[in-house]
Amino acid sequence: MQKADHSGHRARMKKKLIANGIDAFEPHEVLEILLYYAIPQRNTNDIAKNLIARYGSLSAVLDASLDSLKDAGLTEHQAMYLKLFPGVTRLYMVDKYENSDKTLNFGNIPGLILNKFIGYEETEHVFLLLMDTKGKEVYSGMIAHGDFSSAGVSIRQIVTLAINYGATAAVLAHNHPSGLALPSKEDVLTTISLKDALKLVNITLLDHFIVADHDCVSMAESGII
Repeated sequence: MQKADHSGHRARMKKKLIANGIDAFEPHEVLEILLYYAIPQRNTNDIAKNLIARYGSLSAVLDASLDSLKDAGLTEHQAMYLKLFPGVTRLYMVDKYENSDKTLNFGNIPGLILNKFIGYEETEHVFLLLMDTKGKEVYSGMIAHGDFSSAGVSIRQIVTLAINYGATAAVLAHNHPSGLALPSKEDVLTTISLKDALKLVNITLLDHFIVADHDCVSMAESGII
């Protein structure tokens, strides 16, 4: 059987990309184009189709673990290349939408937090945001990873950070890799203990968000805090 002639295919795809933008392509075609830069001089269309079929969507391919992508037939170099995209997306969103003066609108905090968790779907991560009396951000960052209710969170660490940065208010968030954005019993107990500990040093825990599947649930709105 004669092999399909793919000569000039990449050039045509790049020309279409320049003329029409990425929205003109199907998900497997987007992945195909991404793979051009990790797999030179090979037909990446079939590879992309197989990856989409295996994982179900473009986002699921990019969220897959390094080992899983290698099991799917990619080399470590190729898998690492794809794993860059969720992290770069997170850094892009944070850099683009965080305002330079760091004064926060509390209504925008859920969106800010969701951006922080892009690419962190596989394991639990804990995010802490600290503010001063004017609502200005004085600290923002991931402080732990692992199970929130045990090894993941040190109440002493959070209180120490809040004191050292002169914070008067704090917002906490952590993600559930299970995909269910609802606080567990352990989440609630740990949150209450943290709220009480911060109150002793005149710092208010404003909220604790549970993040899953690019959605978040506020413990404050749920009446837990």
